Amino acid sequence: MKVFFSALVLLIGLTTVSYAQKGVLKFKEETHKFGKVPQGTPVTHEFVFTNTGTDPVVISNVTVSCGCTTPVYSKVPVAPGKTGTVKATFNAAAAGPFNKPVTVFSNTEGGSITLYLNGEVVAKPAAAKASK
Repeated sequence: MKVFFSALVLLIGLTTVSYAQKGVLKFKEETHKFGKVPQGTPVTHEFVFTNTGTDPVVISNVTVSCGCTTPVYSKVPVAPGKTGTVKATFNAAAAGPFNKPVTVFSNTEGGSITLYLNGEVVAKPAAAKASK
């Protein structure tokens, strides 16, 4: 009976620890729509998050799908209740629609979240030739 009771207490203790809240990233938005972007014009968006958990959040890395997107992010721990940012710049070089993922890795439950930049790069109109 003592073994059963000890096992039950251990199981409840482990369950309680696994449900303890860690740092939690809560982004104001997970997708930013630029709309139509002129070709050759870089565009930047800053994703703002709040740590709604009980422990500091540390972003360990931010990855993007190609060299056309550059991330910059908060590198210091973000305390509970405080905000941080992930900024992404998209170089609108090629005409056409885009949907670029920006994956944020942190010490939160789940470990990562993917944000998106989307829109359409429109070609600049050809310059009119001067008449003689």
